[in-house]
Amino acid sequence: NAKDIADNLKRQGGFIPGVRPGEHTKEFLNEVASRLTGSGAIYLAIISTVPFAIISGMGAAFYFGGVSVLIIVQVALDTMRKIEAQRTMNQYDTLGNVGL
Repeated sequence: NAKDIADNLKRQGGFIPGVRPGEHTKEFLNEVASRLTGSGAIYLAIISTVPFAIISGMGAAFYFGGVSVLIIVQVALDTMRKIEAQRTMNQYDTLGNVGL
């Protein structure tokens, strides 16, 4: 939450340039979070409705809707991250066997 982040920044001597520590930092963080949430919601609404509008204009009987595409892309990205993590782990495993 923004209050905890603002308090931690103040305690550790950190600050956001142009924003006073304390209550002003909390308000700034809340504003930024609201803007990010709003723009993310608009983006998801567009991604969800544009494919439907395009496909319905073409008269197709079956299509992948926006939510389906989002799920497929997220699963693919997660799978790629896991594969990359596994490859990195394998590289570290081979580093230990060099001297043997």
